Amino acid sequence: MQATRLLSLGFALILVTGCYTLQPVTQAAPEVGSVLALDVNDAGRVALGGTIGPEIGQIEGRLIGQDNGEFLMAVSTVRYLRGGEQLWSGERVRVNREHVGNTYERRFHRGRTIALSVAVLAGVAAIVASRDLIGFGREPGEEPGPGNPGGEALRIPFQRLITPHLLRSK
Repeated sequence: MQATRLLSLGFALILVTGCYTLQPVTQAAPEVGSVLALDVNDAGRVALGGTIGPEIGQIEGRLIGQDNGEFLMAVSTVRYLRGGEQLWSGERVRVNREHVGNTYERRFHRGRTIALSVAVLAGVAAIVASRDLIGFGREPGEEPGPGNPGGEALRIPFQRLITPHLLRSK
């Protein structure tokens, strides 16, 4: 019963999160509400340097609107040219299209999600199986048997562990 719950929980978590990739935008105008990543060009770094910071490489966030040749973004992540990234909490930033090199859209990746699902479910199944094999799956008072290998702990009195030569004083 508990194994079924664990497997169901693992599968539900995968479906909720899934795997996403950034893919180039194919249409002229991306849809409002989609998650975009904008590669910032040199002119954009100069123009946005005071607002976002120097050495901006890419801005990622939800597209709130488009007007007058600008993207209005709720920024979630800023990636820098020399590595590193900074998480944002949806601050709104206007980015002129002339300041953008490439535009990418975050899309669900079915193949990677399936691979992740298989790996997580196999891991959960292995954990559940190992719990039964080492005896953690037994109910209190239940004797070891074919379905419950293992047994009670072996108790050795402390006096038997101390050998006579350790008790001699020097």
